[in-house]
Amino acid sequence: MTSVALESGESRKHRLRWWTLGVLCLSVLVVVIDSSILNVALPTLQRELGASASGLQWIVTSYILIFGGLLLTTGSLGDRFGRAMMLRCGLVVFALASMGAACIETTGQLIAARAVMGLGAAMIVPSTLSIAVDVFKGEERTRAIAIWAALNAVGIVLGPIFGGLILEHLSWEWLFLVNIPIAAAAMVLTFMLITESRDPEAKPLDVPGALMSVVAVSSLVYAVIQGPDEGWTSRSVLVCFAVAALGGAAFVLRELRTRYPLLDLSFFKRRRFTVGAAALALQSLSLAGLNFGFTLYLQFVQGYSPLEAGIRFLPLAAGLMIGARSSERLVHYLGTTRVVAGGLLLMAATLPLIMLWQADSPYWLVGSVLAMVGFGVGNVAAPAVDAIMGAVPEARAGVASATNSVIRMVGAALGVATLGSIMNTLYSGKVADAVASLPPEYAEAARGSVGAAVTIASSLPGEAGPALQSAAGNAFADAMGEVGIISAAVMAVTALLVLVFMPSLAENRVEGQAGPDSGR
Repeated sequence: MTSVALESGESRKHRLRWWTLGVLCLSVLVVVIDSSILNVALPTLQRELGASASGLQWIVTSYILIFGGLLLTTGSLGDRFGRAMMLRCGLVVFALASMGAACIETTGQLIAARAVMGLGAAMIVPSTLSIAVDVFKGEERTRAIAIWAALNAVGIVLGPIFGGLILEHLSWEWLFLVNIPIAAAAMVLTFMLITESRDPEAKPLDVPGALMSVVAVSSLVYAVIQGPDEGWTSRSVLVCFAVAALGGAAFVLRELRTRYPLLDLSFFKRRRFTVGAAALALQSLSLAGLNFGFTLYLQFVQGYSPLEAGIRFLPLAAGLMIGARSSERLVHYLGTTRVVAGGLLLMAATLPLIMLWQADSPYWLVGSVLAMVGFGVGNVAAPAVDAIMGAVPEARAGVASATNSVIRMVGAALGVATLGSIMNTLYSGKVADAVASLPPEYAEAARGSVGAAVTIASSLPGEAGPALQSAAGNAFADAMGEVGIISAAVMAVTALLVLVFMPSLAENRVEGQAGPDSGR
């Protein structure tokens, strides 16, 4: 009787698998969009709440810190107690926190609400990918993960677009209220479509390891985010890096010695897992750096509104979707290694074309570069995620999914911090001559950011204003182009590493991998 019931459950899971994927994608999309939707709303929040510059930073940072810091813990809890249960709990937490965020009256209250939303997001994201790994098998898993990975990346691009649309027609509270019906619908559908799955061995939670991972990841993310603003040698940033290093070292020692580790470090002995993770991190680094610079380029250099700027990210989103979808067929014929390396090489060939952008460049030139970069990213992200998930036992899918998310998040944070800092330094040097005749305080501000230069230019009399605006715009465009070359070099080196070190599926099995790998 039990075997018949089990067979019936497995049959139902298989029959509803694509509907299940739809629910998982809806759940992860609302979380990922929320991670970037506030970017266009920060000026509005500053006016409405009287938030300071540091308050605005914490509105964004509190979400990211809790989200990133708890991923490994929530992934492990999902493996132990049930991934569907963790997903449902996460949706409830996320919806209630969104309702609270829409009802706040002070900046501090919004920071707290965003932190709770980060907790909900940390419960949702690992669960969605680990459920997909449980539901799909073989080449269908590759297709499902490609769709999941594409929406994960596209959601970051769609956030500013939806944010701009909402602010164009509604109040800022609706940035959070829209989450509630979506989360509620996803919750209802999880009960209708998703079958529970968990690690059958049900190992006890490594509580000390969980605490160490939270300290290490949160400290690292905070230091990387705050470094460009506070200075890389500031006391708080150095302390956070030191805490991250000590916490990370303690975590590694703990995981090597404990009987039931939170993260099985033997995963990293499998080259397919490690190389896939490295490719994903470095691709996220380059994409985040591009997004950061491109937002400033569109609004301050080309003069678009937040909504107009958000819409102009669509070629990147379209390229991502098409690339992720095509990667499934390409992996079937060429194998994961060649497809990931090919996507990285396409990015390496395309990113230097940003050198062609100037302050008055037509959008067809800008959009075509974005579409090609997006296509390359899609062909890296989906197969790399598939390689990571396929290199570990299915029973540990929650932790593997959380590891994938941490890698992407840290890579993106490093991209904004490092490439953003390089971009600002290059811009400052290029615009120095154009601002030399300004009063010292204006010159310093104009060298500090292209936004400040454009604001100052609007107040200057006669031809001085347009001249400064043109000089600042072209200086920033040139700086973006040079950062594009740096990113291209990183992508080329990463492609070489993938070609040399990522094993084929057959070689991966010889290495002794414990879980089924759907890649080639």
